[in-house]
Amino acid sequence: MAVNPRIDVSTSLATSGTDLTPEELAEVAATIASDIFFTTDIGLPGVRVPDEVWELPGERASGTAAVYYGDGRTHLEKPFLFADGFNYGPSDLPALFNHFNSPYESGRPGFLDQLLTRGHDVVLIGFDERHTHIQHNADVAIQAIRRAIAERVGDQPLTVGGVSMGGIITRYALAKLENDGIDHQATTYLSWDSPHNGAWIPLILQQMAYFFEKLAPAKPGEPSQADLIRSPAAQQLLWAWVPDAKYSGEVATASELRTAFVRELADLGDFPRRPRLLGVANGRGDGTGRPLPAGEIAFDWQALVASATARFQPDRGTDQRIGGMHAGLSLRRSTTTEVPALDGVPGGTLDSFGKVADAIKAKISEEHRSGAFVPAVSASALVYDPIAWDVDPNLNLLDQGPERFHLNEVAFDAENTEHSHVSGVLVEWILGRLD
Repeated sequence: MAVNPRIDVSTSLATSGTDLTPEELAEVAATIASDIFFTTDIGLPGVRVPDEVWELPGERASGTAAVYYGDGRTHLEKPFLFADGFNYGPSDLPALFNHFNSPYESGRPGFLDQLLTRGHDVVLIGFDERHTHIQHNADVAIQAIRRAIAERVGDQPLTVGGVSMGGIITRYALAKLENDGIDHQATTYLSWDSPHNGAWIPLILQQMAYFFEKLAPAKPGEPSQADLIRSPAAQQLLWAWVPDAKYSGEVATASELRTAFVRELADLGDFPRRPRLLGVANGRGDGTGRPLPAGEIAFDWQALVASATARFQPDRGTDQRIGGMHAGLSLRRSTTTEVPALDGVPGGTLDSFGKVADAIKAKISEEHRSGAFVPAVSASALVYDPIAWDVDPNLNLLDQGPERFHLNEVAFDAENTEHSHVSGVLVEWILGRLD
């Protein structure tokens, strides 16, 4: 009988020593950063002032859109709507513009400047709570689409998409509009390293976020280490998720929010049917991943009264060790069964191991800081079950026929680059498809 991917946590008490005193607990807490784990830095603050800002209020979520008119225009004519992605708190649209407009090659304008020069009007969609439910932020995206149609001069069709979770939000928004019989007037959909079949944050690191927030609580009113991991957006986005540091059970179905969202997308047809579906992935397409040794130790932190060990995810198997934590007399050791070794697969990367190691001041080698966050098989929308993940994540995607993908066309980066990285390979491919 097949076993579904799962995690098991054993807890025990040390046979010697004493539990943490208040003084020892304070000493441990002082060494641990209380900042939220797994947030991504989009880059330098932006200074480009938009031509217009749209407020996008809603009953379930709200946001804003920054509008940049095509060169020489003072009105909307050829809208390119692009939504912000996965993170905690409100979007920083000036920084988002700066990130996607940073020069990717000496002597070449940035991606967004090239769009503006070619006559596109850039509309960046931001959310007041990027960590809330995807469906709620899809309401914000739908408002932006309707506003663009209402303000557009002429009848040029829309291009609609987004980066990371923004691509999932707009995918859902377009599919919902079609299901509701509303003409979204988009002829092109574009996702940028969007986790169509799910994203990956190592389970042992998720556990550490919950574990360390108990040892080093955040300041009152500020988010704690695990607030992004426990958020609705993370639950819907991550293929494997755990609700706390002690959880034992299946990981692909641990959150009803994800299973319900996958069902809801399927009921809407999975993808919008009217637009041409384009996607780019920050991972390589030839099956070449990163040299992270499955099952080996990524970092090992030892303090006098606490410790934490994180291993790279082993490849499937039964009761495979992924690490553990201890504080005082309490010991926890975690194993997984039938969970694939996703850290080293081709994909857009996130320095998840590095972020956690830095937070607890653990030593970690530079080559071990980052692993796959959005596997290429997910960003390319390869056809497979997004819950069962019955797929080889190291598959050579360049050898697959077009019928293997939900997207009509997909491009891969030349290397496994950081999630949302702007490279010449991806920019030139997109510009060629939009002309």
